[in-house]
Amino acid sequence: MTRANTSVEINNLIAERRSPRSLDGTAIIEDRDLIGLLEAARWAPSSNNLQPWRFIAGKRDDSNFNALLECLVPFNQSWSKRASAIIAIGGIATNEDGSANNSFMYDCGLAAAQLTIEAQHRGLVVHQMGGFDREKAAPLFGGAVPIVIMAIGKQAPAEQLEGAAYDREIAPRTRKELSKIVIKGLPT
Repeated sequence: MTRANTSVEINNLIAERRSPRSLDGTAIIEDRDLIGLLEAARWAPSSNNLQPWRFIAGKRDDSNFNALLECLVPFNQSWSKRASAIIAIGGIATNEDGSANNSFMYDCGLAAAQLTIEAQHRGLVVHQMGGFDREKAAPLFGGAVPIVIMAIGKQAPAEQLEGAAYDREIAPRTRKELSKIVIKGLPT
Protein backbone atom coordinates (compact mmCIF):
# COMPACT_ATOMS: atom_id res chain seq x y z
CA MET A 1 0.00 0.00 0.00
CA THR A 2 1.37 3.40 -0.96
CA ARG A 3 1.61 6.00 1.78
CA ALA A 4 0.78 9.61 1.12
CA ASN A 5 3.80 11.87 0.76
CA THR A 6 3.32 14.04 3.86
CA SER A 7 5.49 16.82 5.29
CA VAL A 8 5.40 15.16 8.75
CA GLU A 9 4.34 11.71 9.96
CA ILE A 10 0.55 11.22 10.18
CA ASN A 11 -1.64 8.31 11.27
CA ASN A 12 -1.30 5.28 8.96
CA LEU A 13 -5.07 5.01 8.53
CA ILE A 14 -5.02 8.43 6.90
CA ALA A 15 -1.65 8.17 5.13
CA GLU A 16 -2.56 4.86 3.47
CA ARG A 17 -6.20 5.64 2.64
CA ARG A 18 -7.14 5.74 -1.02
CA SER A 19 -10.40 5.98 -2.95
CA PRO A 20 -10.09 3.10 -5.39
CA ARG A 21 -12.62 2.23 -8.06
CA SER A 22 -11.29 -1.27 -8.55
CA LEU A 23 -13.35 -3.37 -6.14
CA ASP A 24 -13.55 -7.12 -5.62
CA GLY A 25 -16.97 -8.14 -6.89
CA THR A 26 -16.83 -11.39 -4.90
CA ALA A 27 -15.98 -9.91 -1.48
CA ILE A 28 -18.78 -9.97 1.08
CA ILE A 29 -19.05 -7.40 3.85
CA GLU A 30 -19.99 -8.93 7.18
CA ASP A 31 -22.96 -7.44 9.05
CA ARG A 32 -20.65 -6.66 11.98
CA ASP A 33 -18.40 -4.57 9.70
CA LEU A 34 -21.31 -2.74 8.09
CA ILE A 35 -22.75 -1.92 11.51
CA GLY A 36 -19.27 -0.85 12.66
CA LEU A 37 -19.03 1.65 9.80
CA LEU A 38 -22.45 3.08 10.64
CA GLU A 39 -21.57 3.26 14.35
CA ALA A 40 -18.37 5.17 13.57
CA ALA A 41 -20.41 7.63 11.50
CA ARG A 42 -23.08 7.90 14.20
CA TRP A 43 -20.49 8.98 16.77
CA ALA A 44 -19.13 11.85 14.68
CA PRO A 45 -19.21 15.29 16.29
CA SER A 46 -22.10 17.54 15.32
CA SER A 47 -23.08 21.12 16.01
CA ASN A 48 -25.29 21.28 19.11
CA ASN A 49 -25.31 17.46 18.98
CA LEU A 50 -28.12 17.63 16.40
CA GLN A 51 -26.82 14.60 14.49
CA PRO A 52 -28.42 15.71 11.20
CA TRP A 53 -27.16 12.69 9.24
CA ARG A 54 -29.39 9.99 7.83
CA PHE A 55 -27.96 6.81 6.33
CA ILE A 56 -29.12 4.35 3.72
CA ALA A 57 -27.07 1.16 3.65
CA GLY A 58 -27.25 -1.72 1.23
CA LYS A 59 -25.27 -4.86 0.58
CA ARG A 60 -24.54 -5.96 -2.98
CA ASP A 61 -27.72 -6.91 -4.83
CA ASP A 62 -30.20 -6.02 -2.06
CA SER A 63 -32.93 -3.45 -2.72
CA ASN A 64 -31.11 -0.53 -1.03
CA PHE A 65 -27.89 -1.27 -2.92
CA ASN A 66 -29.73 -1.45 -6.23
CA ALA A 67 -31.76 1.72 -5.58
CA LEU A 68 -28.61 3.70 -4.72
CA LEU A 69 -26.68 2.21 -7.66
CA GLU A 70 -29.47 3.42 -9.97
CA CYS A 71 -28.95 6.99 -8.70
CA LEU A 72 -25.28 7.06 -9.72
CA VAL A 73 -24.11 8.54 -13.02
CA PRO A 74 -23.24 5.82 -15.57
CA PHE A 75 -19.46 6.16 -15.05
CA ASN A 76 -19.84 5.52 -11.31
CA GLN A 77 -22.34 2.71 -11.90
CA SER A 78 -19.86 0.92 -14.15
CA TRP A 79 -17.43 0.17 -11.33
CA SER A 80 -19.57 0.62 -8.17
CA LYS A 81 -21.66 -2.42 -9.07
CA ARG A 82 -18.76 -4.54 -7.71
CA ALA A 83 -18.86 -2.88 -4.26
CA SER A 84 -19.67 -5.07 -1.27
CA ALA A 85 -21.90 -2.32 0.10
CA ILE A 86 -23.15 1.13 -0.77
CA ILE A 87 -23.92 3.68 1.92
CA ALA A 88 -25.52 7.04 1.25
CA ILE A 89 -25.58 9.97 3.62
CA GLY A 90 -28.26 12.61 3.62
CA GLY A 91 -28.73 15.46 6.03
CA ILE A 92 -31.54 17.31 7.75
CA ALA A 93 -31.16 20.95 6.73
CA THR A 94 -33.36 22.44 9.44
CA ASN A 95 -33.29 22.58 13.22
CA GLU A 96 -36.19 21.30 15.30
CA ASP A 97 -37.64 24.83 15.46
CA GLY A 98 -37.66 25.05 11.63
CA SER A 99 -34.69 27.41 11.36
CA ALA A 100 -31.83 26.60 8.98
CA ASN A 101 -29.11 24.27 10.25
CA ASN A 102 -26.18 25.97 8.57
CA SER A 103 -23.72 23.25 9.62
CA PHE A 104 -25.65 20.13 8.55
CA MET A 105 -23.42 19.45 5.53
CA TYR A 106 -20.26 19.92 7.58
CA ASP A 107 -21.61 17.56 10.24
CA CYS A 108 -22.53 14.96 7.61
CA GLY A 109 -19.03 15.31 6.17
CA LEU A 110 -17.60 14.47 9.58
CA ALA A 111 -19.79 11.37 9.69
CA ALA A 112 -18.54 10.35 6.23
CA ALA A 113 -14.93 10.91 7.30
CA GLN A 114 -15.29 8.78 10.42
CA LEU A 115 -16.99 6.03 8.41
CA THR A 116 -14.12 6.14 5.91
CA ILE A 117 -11.42 5.86 8.59
CA GLU A 118 -13.29 3.01 10.30
CA ALA A 119 -13.49 1.20 6.95
CA GLN A 120 -9.74 1.62 6.49
CA HIS A 121 -9.24 0.22 10.00
CA ARG A 122 -11.32 -2.83 9.05
CA GLY A 123 -9.35 -3.50 5.85
CA LEU A 124 -12.01 -2.03 3.58
CA VAL A 125 -11.83 0.84 1.10
CA VAL A 126 -14.34 3.60 0.47
CA HIS A 127 -14.90 5.67 -2.62
CA GLN A 128 -17.11 8.69 -1.96
CA MET A 129 -19.13 10.01 -4.88
CA GLY A 130 -20.87 13.24 -5.68
CA GLY A 131 -21.68 11.96 -9.17
CA PHE A 132 -25.30 10.95 -8.68
CA ASP A 133 -28.80 12.21 -9.48
CA ARG A 134 -29.93 14.05 -6.35
CA GLU A 135 -33.52 14.33 -7.53
CA LYS A 136 -33.68 10.58 -8.04
CA ALA A 137 -32.07 9.94 -4.62
CA ALA A 138 -34.22 12.43 -2.67
CA PRO A 139 -37.32 10.20 -2.26
CA LEU A 140 -35.12 7.47 -0.75
CA PHE A 141 -34.24 9.83 2.10
CA GLY A 142 -37.73 10.89 3.14
CA GLY A 143 -36.92 14.58 3.58
CA ALA A 144 -33.16 14.52 4.17
CA VAL A 145 -30.96 16.23 1.57
CA PRO A 146 -28.84 13.67 -0.35
CA ILE A 147 -25.14 14.51 0.11
CA VAL A 148 -22.90 11.58 -0.82
CA ILE A 149 -23.01 7.96 -1.95
CA MET A 150 -20.10 5.71 -0.97
CA ALA A 151 -18.99 2.43 -2.53
CA ILE A 152 -17.36 0.15 0.05
CA GLY A 153 -15.46 -3.08 -0.37
CA LYS A 154 -12.15 -4.84 -0.80
CA GLN A 155 -9.70 -3.40 -3.28
CA ALA A 156 -9.03 -5.42 -6.43
CA PRO A 157 -6.33 -5.08 -9.11
CA ALA A 158 -6.61 -1.96 -11.28
CA GLU A 159 -6.47 -4.10 -14.43
CA GLN A 160 -10.15 -5.00 -14.11
CA LEU A 161 -10.99 -1.40 -14.99
CA GLU A 162 -10.93 0.19 -18.44
CA GLY A 163 -10.47 3.64 -19.94
CA ALA A 164 -10.77 6.65 -17.66
CA ALA A 165 -11.48 4.49 -14.59
CA TYR A 166 -8.23 2.59 -15.10
CA ASP A 167 -6.27 5.78 -15.75
CA ARG A 168 -7.57 7.35 -12.54
CA GLU A 169 -6.89 4.17 -10.58
CA ILE A 170 -3.19 4.05 -11.44
CA ALA A 171 -2.59 7.81 -11.20
CA PRO A 172 -0.30 8.93 -8.35
CA ARG A 173 -2.04 10.08 -5.18
CA THR A 174 -1.46 13.81 -4.94
CA ARG A 175 -2.61 16.77 -2.89
CA LYS A 176 -1.96 20.49 -3.03
CA GLU A 177 0.98 21.63 -0.93
CA LEU A 178 0.11 22.98 2.54
CA SER A 179 1.49 26.36 1.51
CA LYS A 180 -1.28 26.54 -1.13
CA ILE A 181 -4.17 25.76 1.23
CA VAL A 182 -3.19 27.17 4.63
CA ILE A 183 -4.06 30.85 4.32
CA LYS A 184 -2.63 31.90 7.67
CA GLY A 185 -0.75 30.15 10.43
CA LEU A 186 1.56 27.69 8.65
CA PRO A 187 4.78 27.46 10.70
CA THR A 188 7.94 28.05 8.70
